[in-house]
Amino acid sequence: MFTGIIQTTGKIIAIDQHGGDSRFVFNTGDMDLSDLKVGDSVAVNGACLTIIDNDNNSFAADLSKETLELTTFSKLTIGSRINLEKAMLLSDRLNGHLVSGHVDGIGKVLEMHEDARSVRYTIETPDALSRYISKKGSVTIDGVSLTINAVEGNTFNVNIIPHTLSETIFSEYLVGSRVNIEVDLIARYLDQLIVK
Repeated sequence: MFTGIIQTTGKIIAIDQHGGDSRFVFNTGDMDLSDLKVGDSVAVNGACLTIIDNDNNSFAADLSKETLELTTFSKLTIGSRINLEKAMLLSDRLNGHLVSGHVDGIGKVLEMHEDARSVRYTIETPDALSRYISKKGSVTIDGVSLTINAVEGNTFNVNIIPHTLSETIFSEYLVGSRVNIEVDLIARYLDQLIVK
């Protein structure tokens, strides 16, 4: 589990394709990996990945065909910047919201405009995810825990404060950028309980 509070950004330093799957190697910048071992989890752009090899400032993870199809990883290249968060400890503060690291689909940035000192982003979601998006509910975009300001059809908007802009990859988004979306965990489970 994760909180959606990004700890640092890093970049992709290698991609090896293996018959439909891919092995990615990530440089973790200033994130200390000394407390992590093979088998531990790290959220990369919101996707929970398992460490298969690591050193002081990088780790490798295998991404299945399913992960590549449901996330933006298939479009990323060597040098692409990424958001990083270690899995939470039970003793951690939950500053964001409960995030599983299981990406539900890919959204698209439709609009960005300044809103006082923050930037308001309008995001389009796949139709199948729109039922889980509600005003003042939670959503995770590329691993960042956010509060939804407004919803209209299959679009919603969020405000990104200056700190989040400087500490995540949000500052690199353009109109048309693709982003990983994880809907609120509670909304997903409630929907299954109510529909059944």
